[in-house]
Amino acid sequence: MQPVRRTSLIAQVTEQLRAEIRSGRWAVGSRIPTEPELTELTGTGRNTVREAVQALVHAGMLERRQGSGTYVISTSSLGGTLSEYFADAQQRDLLELRQALDTTAARLAATRRDETDIATLRRLLEDRTRFWDNDFDAAIEADVQIHRAIVVASHNAVYLEFYDSLLPVIAAGIRFRSEQDGATYHDEHAELVQAVVDGDPDRAGRVANCFLDSLMAEYRTLDTNSE
Repeated sequence: MQPVRRTSLIAQVTEQLRAEIRSGRWAVGSRIPTEPELTELTGTGRNTVREAVQALVHAGMLERRQGSGTYVISTSSLGGTLSEYFADAQQRDLLELRQALDTTAARLAATRRDETDIATLRRLLEDRTRFWDNDFDAAIEADVQIHRAIVVASHNAVYLEFYDSLLPVIAAGIRFRSEQDGATYHDEHAELVQAVVDGDPDRAGRVANCFLDSLMAEYRTLDTNSE
């Protein structure tokens, strides 16, 4: 970001923050820079930055978390509304929706991915594996970003907008399942990424579908045991 002119400062800073989110430089689920950092980046005062951040909180794009920071929860105000709706949805319904979304996204990604997409997927897969045993939070974040990166590789902006609204509940579901059964799913993620990288849409769709099938089966088992 660049220092802004001293006119309509709050609006300008708000638009710069929005641009960082929409571009993906601040990914859904990630924590944005602190107020002092944003003050330095934009060349504006702390009150201006605070008001700009608050505007995006009201728009449903950011969320303040006490003692942790401010996080991206959507790439648009519409996505924020959808995120609120999905937050109250049943896990079974969300998994069934993901099965449709992730399978189609994997097929599209295998057809349309470019070298940047491939590099991103390989890096995220490496991060997920490397962090799993020593930085669980980072591993979960990498896991979530792998699934998002596949949607990014589909090069369908509408698809990505909708999927981003699901990311907070997807992240919560991944964390919950990992804490419950300790399964790593390293092989499944590696196979999915490789199918996309290889440009094999049939295999990518099949792997994604099988992976979500296994998650659905696991959900049914956990749901039965909780009764």
